[in-house]
Amino acid sequence: MTAPTGAHRRPVDLLARFALAVRTSPDRPAVRAGDTELTFAGLDRRTAGLAAALHAHGIGRGDRVGVQLPRTADLVVALLAVWRAGAAYVPLDPAYPPARLALMAEDARIALLIGADGAAPPRPGVPVLGPDAAAAPRPAAEPDPRDPAYVIYTSGSTGVPKGVELTRGGVADLVAGLEERGIYRAGPSVVGWNASMSFDASVQQWARVCRGDTVVVIDDEQRADPAALAAALDASGVTDLDLTPSHWELLRETLTGRRAVRLFMGGEPVPERTWRELADGGADAVNLYGPTECTVDATVAAITGPRPHLGDPLPGVRLRLLDDRLRPVPDGVTGELYLAGPRLAHGYPRRPGLTAARFVADPDGPAGGRMYRTGDRARRGDGGLLEFAGRVDRQVKVLGHRIELGEIESVLARHPEVTASAVTVREAAPGDLRIAAYVTGPAATGGAAVLAALRAQLPTHLVPNTLAVLDALPLTPNGKTDYAALPAPAPATAGSGAPHGDALQERVAQEWRTVLGVASVAQTDNFLSLGGHSLAALRVVHKLRRTFDIDLQLRHLLDADDLAGFTRAVRERTQAGPVGRPALVARDRTAR
Repeated sequence: MTAPTGAHRRPVDLLARFALAVRTSPDRPAVRAGDTELTFAGLDRRTAGLAAALHAHGIGRGDRVGVQLPRTADLVVALLAVWRAGAAYVPLDPAYPPARLALMAEDARIALLIGADGAAPPRPGVPVLGPDAAAAPRPAAEPDPRDPAYVIYTSGSTGVPKGVELTRGGVADLVAGLEERGIYRAGPSVVGWNASMSFDASVQQWARVCRGDTVVVIDDEQRADPAALAAALDASGVTDLDLTPSHWELLRETLTGRRAVRLFMGGEPVPERTWRELADGGADAVNLYGPTECTVDATVAAITGPRPHLGDPLPGVRLRLLDDRLRPVPDGVTGELYLAGPRLAHGYPRRPGLTAARFVADPDGPAGGRMYRTGDRARRGDGGLLEFAGRVDRQVKVLGHRIELGEIESVLARHPEVTASAVTVREAAPGDLRIAAYVTGPAATGGAAVLAALRAQLPTHLVPNTLAVLDALPLTPNGKTDYAALPAPAPATAGSGAPHGDALQERVAQEWRTVLGVASVAQTDNFLSLGGHSLAALRVVHKLRRTFDIDLQLRHLLDADDLAGFTRAVRERTQAGPVGRPALVARDRTAR
């Protein structure tokens, strides 16, 4: 990696760079996903055909196209084809609840959906195309840097997700800035696309195909299973991998010592323990910081030295630390971080008031220039290092996702059994953040029905891990919710709850209690219904795999109906014998 030198050059549109990669390396792999491989020439043909099919349906510059596809090569084809048609894509994660997807599609006013076979229109009258659709290509209009590139949805404090509209020029500038800083290698790399399509870090990963890199689509099972991920990295020769610090906690044993892989850390603050582990181990790792509204990344720091910091602005980014009167703060004093430059979003579509509040006039920039109020607090510490110092509001980062706790509270408040609600975040263990919800009202079921209703409306990362029913919420002297006084969720206690039969059953139940942070579990409990998620599930699987030396996979937990079903799967794996040894005859293969 190199330090910045000279003036930031005007970036070239990524479609022009993709066309150059096709001309110079038509037979080199562009996309790998499972057993599918597309060369640059093959990707060019498919995206040209799909873009022409979009044109035939009237899609052009300024239109928004929903993309609702699983993590396959088709996903890269669809996103690039939308750009070739001159439109902006709107990621619609198939894992999201249908109500959430419909809300996003309506809010974005999508004109067409690219979906898998049988996909239903997200709103009446919207045509649906498959990723294999094609028509005779025709010349596309010359793109303008101000053309929208994508609209990505983040959590909204009012209870409704808000879209952020980013530009073609902003994405091109992001790639150029990372190249100038030496974060991207000069020659072609092999990039592991690890982030969810609904997470803005995905843009920095999949769009690298436009600069001639090979993009390896890591599927959902590989993302969550260290052994499967290691096999995918080795099989495809991945050189660059993006991940959150939370994900690192689960993959450290797999990734430690892989000197050929550069780690791109982002999405949430890097804990000091993780920073020192990577720095002391000599890992090739960088810390990337940036809000969605500034096109993914704004600052970068090599993970070296004794403590975490945000590093320096990428080329083209102007960074300021200001007080509440927009005056610069001196070194050592905490202020709010403002960002300016060519990568700012257009704003929040259909929300002019919110756009005006967050994108404010830049008094030191060019005429008409804007800067974005990040809501992040930072300071210049010892040696001038830029250090993250928390938020000015209640926004949090959990598992890399930006979460407005007010959105969860708003959805809770609409439930007929809830009179009042409060949501906060608890750290169950270092780096293990969990969402805790508290409600008052006639929720006599203990909150089970309330949580079930939330899962029908919110994506998994917004569903609280715990929900407690209180007689009343604690209040401050001025009558507002006293979040600091909310009781801590009941801690897990080893061996707590009713015994679960033999030693293996009890050990499996104990791991559920520990990871989920609950005092007891029943054999009929479902892991996800208790607030579990894929990374929590991986913690359970990893611990049991090591305890029993068995070939246990994430799917064994996620596919199980309940604790009893998962316990049967664990027993079957133990009867199959330790990893790498001949399998024994299983004696407990009862039907689920």
